[in-house]
Amino acid sequence: MLNKIPFVDLSYQHNPLENEFKTAINSVIYRGDFVLGQAVTEFEAAFSSVSGVSYGVGVASGTEGIAMGLQACGIGQNDEVIVPSNTFIATIIGILKAGAKPILVDCDLETALIDLSAINQVITNKTKAILPVHLYGQMVSPTELLNLAKKHNLLIFEDAAQAHLAHRDNYIAGSVGIASAFSFYPSKNLGAFGNGGMVLTNSEKIAQQVKTLRNYGAPQKYLHTELGTNSRLDSIQAAILNVKLPHLTNWNNLRNKAGKFYDLGLQELENNGIIPLKNLANEGHVYHLYVIRITENCPLTRDELQNKLAQTGIQTGIHYPLPCHLQPAYKFLGYHKGNFPNAELLSEQILSLPMYPGLEESQIEFVVKTIKSLVTK
Repeated sequence: MLNKIPFVDLSYQHNPLENEFKTAINSVIYRGDFVLGQAVTEFEAAFSSVSGVSYGVGVASGTEGIAMGLQACGIGQNDEVIVPSNTFIATIIGILKAGAKPILVDCDLETALIDLSAINQVITNKTKAILPVHLYGQMVSPTELLNLAKKHNLLIFEDAAQAHLAHRDNYIAGSVGIASAFSFYPSKNLGAFGNGGMVLTNSEKIAQQVKTLRNYGAPQKYLHTELGTNSRLDSIQAAILNVKLPHLTNWNNLRNKAGKFYDLGLQELENNGIIPLKNLANEGHVYHLYVIRITENCPLTRDELQNKLAQTGIQTGIHYPLPCHLQPAYKFLGYHKGNFPNAELLSEQILSLPMYPGLEESQIEFVVKTIKSLVTK
């Protein structure tokens, strides 16, 4: 019975496109433009266009996208960037690599998104930007973000690594702020066959600066005007992403449909301590992950439930088991246990259920039925 329902299964997406992948890869091999080749240029244009943004710059990872994107926006030494503690550590790494200081705030317990009301308490004269994380496929409210940024004269730089083509308040993820960063890690809604990332922006100046930074700080060959790095999206990965991009909207719709089916099945278990995170974006939530909370009313702990689900062949995940402010390597930021109670509580409660295009309703029914049998008497 083990692995009856995997946590992620990419076969639904990849198998029908196998011949197209081979053709795209062979085209790169034939041209021999393996670094910053034609496929990269084509993908940069295509992804920025569907995201409603003027410019896209392919980079080596989402982490590098945050770092170079912030640098290109003029954020660096002595600047403070407000960011949620409830995110993957790459968000914090990107801020630090840019030379800025991450200022952490708590998250909302019902959505796991950044608590925008907490921002007022941490703004100083060094605060330069807000870095909202569109977590699990749901956007932070663009309307609230823009109002807050305008009030305090702050830049918005979006971490949209989990939110490809998510939308809310008539904005598409990546189009709200001055710039944004995406990841194309294989398990993302739009995933490559390795690492990859992109910075989106409506500013030609910022786009050009990221292009310079990603390529050794050189706007032209052998002329190095910036302290850059080597962080470029590979042409072969871009070719793969070009094949997958036209299918992304349909795949996202399937994720959203699966999320609603989970919601429907799990709604009767709230009194038993099973509470899905709230979807405030409706059709705009692209469910990179489907996350539930196992609260104090549940007869099982989160770990007990996870283990029992595994015994029936249902794979799950935890995103994330330790908030950023409690990570050992980041003690130097000065935070302690108790600083962000919602993030800490969620880290003990959350469980990610299987979610991917091609996940069948019968499989979701089995997951829901199994959870119900374990938490009800």
